[in-house]
Amino acid sequence: MTNSENSLSVDVLVIGWGKGGKTLAAALAGRGQKVALIEQFDSMHGGTCINIGCVPTKTLVHDAQERREDDDAASYWARAVQRRDTLIGTLRDVNHHMLADLDTVTLVDGRARFVGERTVEVSGGEDRLTVTAPAVVVNTGAVPSRPDLPGIDSSRVHDSTSLQHADPFPRRLAVVGAGPIGLEFASMFAGFGAEVTVLNRRPRLLPAEDEDVAAEVQSVLEGDGIAVLHEAGLRGVEDSPEEALLRLEVAGQSRELAVDAVLLATGRRPATDDLGLEAAGIDVDERGAIVVDEHLRTSAHGVYALGDVRGGAQQTYLSLDDHRIVLSQLTGDGSRSTSDRVAVPTTTFLTPPLAAVGLTESEAREQGRDVLVATQKVAAIKAMPRPKTLGDPRGLVKIVVDAGTDEILGARLFHVDAQEVINLIALAMRTGTTATQLRDGIWTHPSSTEALNETLGKLAPVE
Repeated sequence: MTNSENSLSVDVLVIGWGKGGKTLAAALAGRGQKVALIEQFDSMHGGTCINIGCVPTKTLVHDAQERREDDDAASYWARAVQRRDTLIGTLRDVNHHMLADLDTVTLVDGRARFVGERTVEVSGGEDRLTVTAPAVVVNTGAVPSRPDLPGIDSSRVHDSTSLQHADPFPRRLAVVGAGPIGLEFASMFAGFGAEVTVLNRRPRLLPAEDEDVAAEVQSVLEGDGIAVLHEAGLRGVEDSPEEALLRLEVAGQSRELAVDAVLLATGRRPATDDLGLEAAGIDVDERGAIVVDEHLRTSAHGVYALGDVRGGAQQTYLSLDDHRIVLSQLTGDGSRSTSDRVAVPTTTFLTPPLAAVGLTESEAREQGRDVLVATQKVAAIKAMPRPKTLGDPRGLVKIVVDAGTDEILGARLFHVDAQEVINLIALAMRTGTTATQLRDGIWTHPSSTEALNETLGKLAPVE
């Protein structure tokens, strides 16, 4: 590593302290390489997941599930936020020292902007630092999308970050958007005691899922007091001292809705604004995502992109796998690629959680597959007592199997512990474990995994 007053030269430069970036930096430093990691905000040391994403929101989800009916919503919310902040502060410090304590890692706080091939200028106040490296990794993540609407800059309008510190607690909340973030926050705030309305721009929830799965999710949400408006869009916000008045269009009709706060859950876009990518010859697509090949190489030689900034599914564990691909390029044989990924599971942390992997029944039928399908309501599964012991036997289990090969094609689990059981099914799909083997497996008792014994015993042809 060479260093002058205003310049720094390292082996690898990582822009952004996300899951993939920090893991890659630590791995390369462990191999003796000199690494510089640039992060614009010290509050984001550790990345989105640790600070504003997965971990803090799931902490709040847990506390919402633990709230008793006689707990005052506002005071309980304040305690939950304090617990969230204490935990995140601890994790951020751990993540900071994970790299700061390595002799071959240089941490730089400031805004990075490319000024040439594999060269960036970092600005922080009046200070400027030029950093160069033969290998550069862009890992700047994504930021919330914000529609251009009248009144959208109201202090009552939040994104998924600011709503985690809403003060006072919003007793009436409108959620604009019915994707994973919108539904998670809707479920969470209903648990905290808010009156929640979800604005879904489509005719039904979860259009990519089978209708029976989507209907069960809606039934559970509505059972928790959440109102779901379909074919609904926000047209504007009007503030008053007491509330926000939302101008809506619902199924072609104008409506108004008075709330205390609004969550814009209208998607996240790659954070590539003002990175100076053109100066480095880095191409982006129409959404601003950095274009990469299956080895995460950009159009600029020696520059890689990983995590949310490259577009596609925005999940921490994919960013983690991205680091393995880039590590393979920089220190291995370069053979690892995104095409290696098979049966990647997802979970939307409703109460109970909704987990998915592989094909839906509709997708399998559209592909002309001869399939068997097993679907059971959780409350009716005799060999699955765990949800009942926890007092939440809601949801369903749905598994799709190839009738000829006994191969598991996909599963949708909507129940207590679904986020764990889906990993077992995903592993079975990746390793060729059959539906019969899962059906006849010996699982701990009482557990949610036991549903596989009974549900897979009910596989039947699709009519």
